[in-house]
This record gives sequence, C-alpha cells and structure tokens, in this order.
Amino acid sequence: MGKRRMWLNEKKKDHYYKKAKKENLRSRAAFKLIQLNEKFKFKLIKKGDSVLDLGCAPGGWLKAIKNLVGEKGIVVGVDLQPITPIPQVKFVLGDITDENTIAEIKEYNSSFDVITSDCSPNVSGNWEVDHARQIYLAEMSLEICQQLLCEGGNFVVKVFQGELFEDFIEKMKQMFEKVIISKPDASRKRSSEIYVVGRQYDPKYS
Repeated sequence: MGKRRMWLNEKKKDHYYKKAKKENLRSRAAFKLIQLNEKFKFKLIKKGDSVLDLGCAPGGWLKAIKNLVGEKGIVVGVDLQPITPIPQVKFVLGDITDENTIAEIKEYNSSFDVITSDCSPNVSGNWEVDHARQIYLAEMSLEICQQLLCEGGNFVVKVFQGELFEDFIEKMKQMFEKVIISKPDASRKRSSEIYVVGRQYDPKYS
C-alpha cells in the first residue's frame, strides 16, 4: 500500500475527520480552534468580534470563526490559495508578507479584535528547514498584529516546536499581557505543532 493510500485510510478513520464531515465543516482543523476557544475561562473569540484569519485555506477555521462571532461579527480570511466562498466572510487572495495584501485587508477592516494564524509552509521533509519556515510565518503573523490588532486584542498562532520556539515565545511575551501554550485534543499526537495564545495585546510594548 502506497504512503498516500495509507494516509487517506488513516484520515478516514480519524474521529475529528468524521466529525467535521458530519457537521459540514471544511476540515478537522476547525476543532482545534473550537477547543482552544472553549479551553480557557476567557473566550478568545466572542459574539460580535472582528477576526482576521491568516493562512485560512480551505476555510475550516473561517467557518468556525463565523459561527462564533455571529451575524454582527466581521470575518476576513487571507491565503495564497483560493477558497470556496463562505457567506458573510471576506477573503483576500495574497501573501501575508506582502504590503499590498495588508492594504487590501485594511479595505475591509483596519483593526481586529482577534487575529488567528494556522499558517504552514510547504513541507520539505527537512525538519530544520520546515521548522525555520514555519517560525518565519508565525513571526510574520506577529508583525501583522502590530499593524492590525486592536489594543487588548487576542492572538492565536500555530508553531512547530524546535530550537527557535523559545525565542518566538519571548517575542510574544513582549507584546501580550499573558501568553499560553496549548495543544488541543484535535491536534494529532504525533504532530510537532502547538498553539500559542496571546491575550490582551499591548501596543506600547511591541
């Protein structure tokens, strides 16, 4: 059996994959965000919030976010890959490292209550390279917080664990009142991914 066939079979047996299909969500990744939002006494995302989702394709987090913010909330997604449209969700096709992309986001909303980032690089198979690329995307997401996250806002970002992880955490601690590291149940146990939550952004420290 080829590796891809084995991966597909494993995916079909996956509890969260089946749950996502049943609940008409676009990916199992939606449950990672839902679990993070339910885990803490404070809510990362609340009704009426404006939320920017970086690296949003295929839209699993976007649908979950829209459900959380409700009719009055604002949701904007960004990715290099196009997505199937989601009602009442704005989408920007572009690179988060490009200033033109940032300018286009600002046309929809100039300040967000929450920024989420589930960005991942194209995996090369070289762990050191993949880790460095993913940390770079996490740092770019953090820079976007400096431009678009409102004072007191929340941030959640996926990070691959490795030698650059602690330096990234220190950068977040300089910008947020509280930084929390968490691995939701929906994240596969063998995966090195972990999620970092920044609560209450303080621009004077960034």
